[in-house]
Amino acid sequence: MALSRKKIGEILVGMSVITPAQLNEALAKQKTAGKRLGEVLIDMGAAKEDDVAQALAKQFNYEYVDPGDAKVGALIDLKAVPDDLIRKHLILPMGKEKNRLRLIIHDPKDLELLDMLRFRLNTEIEPRIAARGRIKMFLEQKGEKPRMTDAAPGGSLMTSSIDKSMDKSVDSSIDQAAESAPIIKLCSRMIIEAVKGRASDIHIEPMHDRVRLRYRIDGVCIERDNLPKRMQNAVLARFKLMAGMNIAEKRIPQDGRIKMEVEGKNIDFRVSACPAYHGESIVARILRPESVRIGLANIGFEPDNLEVFNRIIRRPNGIFLVTGPTGSGKTTTLYSALDILNRPDKKIITAEDPIEYAFTGINQCQVRESIGLTFSNVLRSMLRQAPNIILVGEIRDKEVAEVAIQAALTGHLVFSTLHTNDAPSAITRLIDMGVKPFLVASSIQAVMGQRLIRMLCQKCREPDPNPDPKFLHLVGITAADRQQNTIYKAIGCEACNGTGYRGRKAIFELMVMNAEIRDLAFRREPVSTIRRAAIANGMRTLVQDGKVKILKGLTTPDEVARVAQIEGSTPN
Repeated sequence: MALSRKKIGEILVGMSVITPAQLNEALAKQKTAGKRLGEVLIDMGAAKEDDVAQALAKQFNYEYVDPGDAKVGALIDLKAVPDDLIRKHLILPMGKEKNRLRLIIHDPKDLELLDMLRFRLNTEIEPRIAARGRIKMFLEQKGEKPRMTDAAPGGSLMTSSIDKSMDKSVDSSIDQAAESAPIIKLCSRMIIEAVKGRASDIHIEPMHDRVRLRYRIDGVCIERDNLPKRMQNAVLARFKLMAGMNIAEKRIPQDGRIKMEVEGKNIDFRVSACPAYHGESIVARILRPESVRIGLANIGFEPDNLEVFNRIIRRPNGIFLVTGPTGSGKTTTLYSALDILNRPDKKIITAEDPIEYAFTGINQCQVRESIGLTFSNVLRSMLRQAPNIILVGEIRDKEVAEVAIQAALTGHLVFSTLHTNDAPSAITRLIDMGVKPFLVASSIQAVMGQRLIRMLCQKCREPDPNPDPKFLHLVGITAADRQQNTIYKAIGCEACNGTGYRGRKAIFELMVMNAEIRDLAFRREPVSTIRRAAIANGMRTLVQDGKVKILKGLTTPDEVARVAQIEGSTPN
């Protein structure tokens, strides 16, 4: 069991600064004064501000420093922390040590301030204690006049004005009209920071003693900060309110959307709230319209695959399937194709759940299974609209698959996605759903499997003289390949947040149907047989496509092996 802290009055008596009689007198005055004991003792003249600061340092087991001391003053670097924070909160940075910022503060009891600084500065804080007057004197000598207001520009995310009983009244900060309300500012700061940091998701996850905040950047979750537990309900309620959810309902999952302007761009956020053991977990997916208009070449297509892809998507009928797990970029690929095909002479209709990006000139329909508006019903209705091109968000069952195939066989070009590990598996998956093999064989034009891999940061990448032989073997890089090409490794710098990677591109395997593969599908041959036939027909596997990008210096062997290694697909 942890020992409780000694009271500051006892510490001052132990330091021989005050007598027990003075302590008793101060305690009596404190009851009516409404001040802290240290302030009362200073007002009485029984103790000096420096004495109280030293006692606070002992009470919290922090180091006491005097900014006026030459050695301490030499370590203070006012450029290490934004000017508005220094002036508003009277703090002095003393530099970093082992990725921890040494910071001089005057009130160790102000936990909200420490929480805010940890979040705002994105670093751990190692406090030092100094008297408030000493900090003010140091700043005045440096020409920095302290300013203690609540309206500092670019001010704090979490301030001492946040109600400590926030979790008892979830609406206490939400009903405030002013945009400066602390919780409103905090949530807005999260969103803006995530967008600026290229995050794809914001994860707010309640734990038993804190609320974990993570951003998913380039497909990898990065822990950003831990918010105080007392702020949990207010933060969750604020996000639910922004997303149009019912903030009183905490027992069932909810979905919503947020529209917000960030840096002059209108950005949509798809928000999901799911009940969990320690409170609702919220995930906000950041939907960037420009991400689906970056052009097919920038998605990651190699020139040969791009040429085949462009030829297939311009065919008058048939099904084109894109496969891969959740988060592999299937939607972005299909939207990029539709963006090319979206011309006045083409009628395009989509059935989506949910609609992620709004396109001008495309008829988009939101699937709502709760009212009977299922994929199959929408698809049947679409066919009466005389479209040229149809996008079905996902083929989930036999009914949707059969309607899509009938559409393809009656002169429509159908795009859709399927959750399988690789392209050849899509054939057997449809047959396993119950679709007749001859329909699968005759309707599908091509299947493309894809994954997203992180690209090396071009500012800090370095040649790797000794790459791991295990990963080289997994991606099929030979000694001859190494002699003709440079293998690079991830290092990490400020531009990539120390990860060594910046941005992602897709790797593909594009299986174009031919007579042999159609015959194998008709005869229900296993996936391994179909895969061999596809490779013989010119398909480059996911791993082989990743190898091309490694040899171009775009990514690393371990990244490709992490994402693309599939049983039975190790290249020779």
